[in-house]
Amino acid sequence: MSKSLGTVLGAGNGAPLDQAVLRRLVLGSLKQRGSGLESLEEGDLVCHGLTKIYSASQGKKALDAVSLSVKARGIFSLIGMNGAGKTTLVRILATQLEPTSGDAQLRGMDVVKDAKVLRERIASIPQEARSIPWMTPMQTVVSYLLWRGIPYAEGKSRAAEALAKVGIEGQRDTLSRKLSGGQRRKVMVATVLAADSDITFLDEPTTGLDPISRKELWKSLKELSGNHFLVLTTHYLEEAEQLADIIGILDRGRLAAMGTLDQLRGLVRHQYSIRLPAGVAVPEVKDGTVTTGREGQVQILTGEEEAYSLSGELLRAGVRISVSRISLDDIFFHLVGEQGGS
Repeated sequence: MSKSLGTVLGAGNGAPLDQAVLRRLVLGSLKQRGSGLESLEEGDLVCHGLTKIYSASQGKKALDAVSLSVKARGIFSLIGMNGAGKTTLVRILATQLEPTSGDAQLRGMDVVKDAKVLRERIASIPQEARSIPWMTPMQTVVSYLLWRGIPYAEGKSRAAEALAKVGIEGQRDTLSRKLSGGQRRKVMVATVLAADSDITFLDEPTTGLDPISRKELWKSLKELSGNHFLVLTTHYLEEAEQLADIIGILDRGRLAAMGTLDQLRGLVRHQYSIRLPAGVAVPEVKDGTVTTGREGQVQILTGEEEAYSLSGELLRAGVRISVSRISLDDIFFHLVGEQGGS
């Protein structure tokens, strides 16, 4: 069952907003590697040893002693495979889930001890967030803004602007149950945009959007990040590459690496990537690394000269390959795959 709008978007005292209350509102008028904890400021996001073990997990750690420090401005993107711990970390930071151990501070406030105060400054879109079927996009956004204490006239103006930004102003008065999945997702994004909160958590906000809509939303998020702090999780590595000021890579509950895109590139000695499909014989690599993914696909990182030589050898053997300078996708593959040799 989907959560109610008030529960998932988080505001006020954090208690779920009864749907009857919503109805009345609408009718009446959201490393372990090398992160470094130096030069901290009151406005930073700081985590020390954050660990989460769910009761039904038989002791498996969803988060495993994650420590990091990020300047709380711009866009901080978390990437990782399914089950890497992205959603768990975001839920803890958004005061929606308590850690098993460790602590985190945001804007100088503890996410557990000062949760009530922090919620006044936070908006959030969880993965499972859904708009209420019997409400229109306009009603959804306005009711949430009323709940946050924003006057009705201002709420209507903000809602109209936010719905236009995500490209669904033409469906503002259509019941949500009649919208497509991508349009319903846009309603939730419009809600947090309209909230204009100091801190915004977006858990895979562009899932279900077509490529054009995704890039339009990127523009809105980049504008919002100018004087706000956004924490974004995504499966789209291009999205993190285009948007993020700082990128954190999670793997099996641990922080594998964190930094700017240039800093992450610096973790990889060789700057050219060759990708091979699973089941292909891997040629001898004189100077480079070979990484095998969890589904058998192979990545070779090497220098320009050897990349040229190896690609020629593979093409002559009839192997379909891709060759390029390293991207975030290559860095991610290199860090979360399994090294086969160097």
